[in-house]
Amino acid sequence: MNLQNATRYHEGLFPPEKIHYEPIINELLAAEQALARFDQMLKNLHNSEILLAPLRNQEAVLSSRMEGTISTIDEIMEFEANVKEDHEDTYNMDVRSDVIETLLYQRSLRNAQKGMEAGYQISDSLIKQIHQQLLSFGRGASKSPGAYKTEQNFIGDQAGRQISYVPIEPEKLQDGMERLFTYLKSNTHPVLIRTALMHLEFEALHPFKDGNGRIGRMLITLFLWQQQIISAPHFYISGYLEEHKDAYINRMREVSKTGNWEQWCAFFLTAVKEQATQNLEIAEQINRLYEDMKLRVSGTLASKWSMQVLDYIFTYPKFRLPNLYRTAGIPEKSASTFIKKLLDEGLLYLQQEAAGRKSALYSFEPLMRLVRV
Repeated sequence: MNLQNATRYHEGLFPPEKIHYEPIINELLAAEQALARFDQMLKNLHNSEILLAPLRNQEAVLSSRMEGTISTIDEIMEFEANVKEDHEDTYNMDVRSDVIETLLYQRSLRNAQKGMEAGYQISDSLIKQIHQQLLSFGRGASKSPGAYKTEQNFIGDQAGRQISYVPIEPEKLQDGMERLFTYLKSNTHPVLIRTALMHLEFEALHPFKDGNGRIGRMLITLFLWQQQIISAPHFYISGYLEEHKDAYINRMREVSKTGNWEQWCAFFLTAVKEQATQNLEIAEQINRLYEDMKLRVSGTLASKWSMQVLDYIFTYPKFRLPNLYRTAGIPEKSASTFIKKLLDEGLLYLQQEAAGRKSALYSFEPLMRLVRV
């Protein structure tokens, strides 16, 4: 194991004594404005939890992809449709481990949001709970889910021969985490600066054996929501970070090498601005589709159940018939009739014919085309 050229954790440099705002003020203002426009759209949505649920799946796919877990949003949604129909234990189903690991990211993020709605703050307890669920199955299950590291970890090439970064030592980790939580609670930096520094510091501490990157990116959404910068927990940034992965990693490492916090902040703020702009565009497209489908579905079904059907297919754009009538509370016969009408109208696509005990799989393609990555 070669540590000769490795960058080491920036002991004693967090939090920085001073952030120089002059070089980054334009990036800060642009990021704040873009995020404000995105949040105004969230406030205007009929139901952001329904309309933006597919974006949470998209985030799970992209964030997991950055760690080498490869799956598609179609696989995630098809898997969820199978689980709902069969009522099987998620982990006993015959499916690629990458798909389950990505699904666990989505569920961990959703449950973290529920925990914060119940009053939990970003803390040791919340982060360990997220980690426990994130690594509850698959390759991470043997890497101490829900527990901080007790041995030194390293970041390097997959073969482990060349180490590029050495995080904080395990015996100093708890003090480091407490400094991070204290910073989040009491520092007066603008929220986006605190978010940038929080994300970098969490990644630099690297408190777990595995799953650090995914949790670190979850914390961005959760902290912005906790600080009421966004009114709903639906800002996802992994798309930009995955597209600029080398710069993302290099800017973080540069802080430990040189203490250049401003360079990292400039990169992060640009990421927020660009991602907020992209998220706004996708969310507006989803909302326009919803408004269009409201008229078409109501006209096609001519039923008191029309809105329940519409909300269901936006939340679960891949589904099987039992999922619809069980979850949406629609009589089975009515649900079957509705699906036939939507198929005839070209609003649903038959992805798989029924076979044996397995009912047919349907896809709401107008929405899937907007969220595939």
